[in-house]
Amino acid sequence: MASVSNILPLINNQMSEPLNRPRKSGSSTKRSISGSSNPAAALNKLLNAPRLSATKFRTKEDVDEGLKKLRRLILLGGIPTSEDTSLRPRIWKLLLRVDGPLAGDTYIQYIARGASPDREKIRNDTFRTLATDMEFKSRVREDMLIRLLDAFVWRNHDRQSPTQLPFRYVQGMNVLAAPFLYSLSSELEAFHCFSRFIEIECPLYVQPTLEGVHRGLKLLDRCLQIADPELFQHLRSKNLSAEIYAFPSVLTLCACTPPLAEVLRLWDFLLAFGVHLNILCVIAQLFLMRDSILSSTSPMKLLRTFPPLQAQPVIEIAVALVRDLPVELYDELVRHPFEIEL
Repeated sequence: MASVSNILPLINNQMSEPLNRPRKSGSSTKRSISGSSNPAAALNKLLNAPRLSATKFRTKEDVDEGLKKLRRLILLGGIPTSEDTSLRPRIWKLLLRVDGPLAGDTYIQYIARGASPDREKIRNDTFRTLATDMEFKSRVREDMLIRLLDAFVWRNHDRQSPTQLPFRYVQGMNVLAAPFLYSLSSELEAFHCFSRFIEIECPLYVQPTLEGVHRGLKLLDRCLQIADPELFQHLRSKNLSAEIYAFPSVLTLCACTPPLAEVLRLWDFLLAFGVHLNILCVIAQLFLMRDSILSSTSPMKLLRTFPPLQAQPVIEIAVALVRDLPVELYDELVRHPFEIEL
């Protein structure tokens, strides 16, 4: 999970902790990217680093240092899946700390129990998941989505406790599951990564009230007001708040905006540095539309369907925005997907 103590120099030093406050992206970042002649080889070298000896394994500090280097490589060059299709599944599992033998028997037991208590709600959503993306539909069948989501409901049905947040199926979970089923090597891996992602990284986004989503939308308005007062005031003059125009993008962490390849590139970044940064990624998309929005008398017509996602410029703008936010506001942003307000 993202930690506020990690907030300050990754991009300043290009080697520091994942959530450190960077300077605005610019030529130094681009030079670093171009200076890497084979990013796939660099990532594979890091992923394939052997244990220290036959009897000595890496310490937590060794693992954290390796993750720090991995995040740096992701920031500077992304995950070059065209060169090695195995990279993204391996890296996502590492970033989510899903390692070791996966409990296949447990997943099979969940599936064997049949329809979960939320099956009807699940079926109402799964058939339209990324429905216009033919590549997704060819790789991920509806029954795979239903099985995974049913299993997730059963998993948490068995683990209910007064001291834990409850998890049931809620709107948007079908879209959040889609990238895992598309990218991971097996349905079993997708289930474990999705479960870890939901329960640890953004549990408040999937509560019955969608508490984390609504907190994120309020934070989007506050961040936009600081980052671009003119754009914020223009939208407000048309009675447009983030709740109205940005709900799908916040609910699904931008997975609702095609193309899927760009969504996956954006998720590489979000899994590496924290899902809270999706709020800034939505603002970045507004910036890419800024002139059109400001010149429009009816900007909601533009915002009803965002333009095709462009992950790299969105990431660069989001990284630059981190620097402009007050520390207290960024602290709220980091915590909003998972910290319960008392």
